[in-house]
Amino acid sequence: MDRMEDAIVNVNGVITSAAAAVVPVFDHGFLYGEGIYETLRTYNHRPFLIDRHLSRLRASADRIGLSIPQSDDELTDSIASTMAHVGGDAEHYIRLLVTRGVGELSYDPTTCPQPTIVIIAKAHRENDPEAQTQGIALIISSVLRNHPGAIDPQIKSNNLLNNLLAMQEAIRAGAQEALMRNYRGEISECAQSNFFRVRNGEAHTPPLGSGLLEGVTRNFLFDVGRLIGISVQETVLGDQDLAEADEMFITSTTREVLPVSRLDDRVIGTGTAGPVTTQLAEAFRRRAEELSGL
Repeated sequence: MDRMEDAIVNVNGVITSAAAAVVPVFDHGFLYGEGIYETLRTYNHRPFLIDRHLSRLRASADRIGLSIPQSDDELTDSIASTMAHVGGDAEHYIRLLVTRGVGELSYDPTTCPQPTIVIIAKAHRENDPEAQTQGIALIISSVLRNHPGAIDPQIKSNNLLNNLLAMQEAIRAGAQEALMRNYRGEISECAQSNFFRVRNGEAHTPPLGSGLLEGVTRNFLFDVGRLIGISVQETVLGDQDLAEADEMFITSTTREVLPVSRLDDRVIGTGTAGPVTTQLAEAFRRRAEELSGL
């Protein structure tokens, strides 16, 4: 398990150990969950696809009317200076959070003059090799993904209660991830990742209209598929599509491309990583290493 004490934290430019890091209780990120974030990892000690992550961070900020005064270059420099304090030779995990900042006990954003920017950096833990070949277990959660008319899933928000409740259900069931439907009963995304099913050699993932976050790794996999000649496309998915799946996998920044071998009580395919999943996972890692090479 990742340990909090191994992390280095940068709060508004002040870099400390995790134990010494402080955010005031009147910060609206704490009071109201009013903030956004991005999770990054490094390859060759370089934050991967950082331009895409920062673009999505600003898109999330715009959707909640939050101004980020720092430029992309300034945020990148802050991430680098935080990473420099993490010891060891491992790759890095980075979490960048921006909240509305400190203000009055009010929903009025004008009471918060400056946003709070937090950067957490620590050693990245790679996927368990067994999970990479044998796959993980998913459940279909009883918790529905947020309705876009209530909270837009395109906002990568610090307020993760919807995802957290689904993930708690998965943990109670002994699974490693929770697959969520939207209010129409369509497959949307997982609590912590995007979802793909494979049928007849093609990989399909729900479109944004099914109420999901536009994953950076998800989008990058479209590029990877084109490079190796595997069709990766958006398709509205329902329960019948799950029943007909030859393979399943999830994608995220930290998990890359990870096979799914069980959904609820059903074994998927051979119960191990399928050929399409394996090809995409290997090609993803190769391409990430190539783009991050010195």
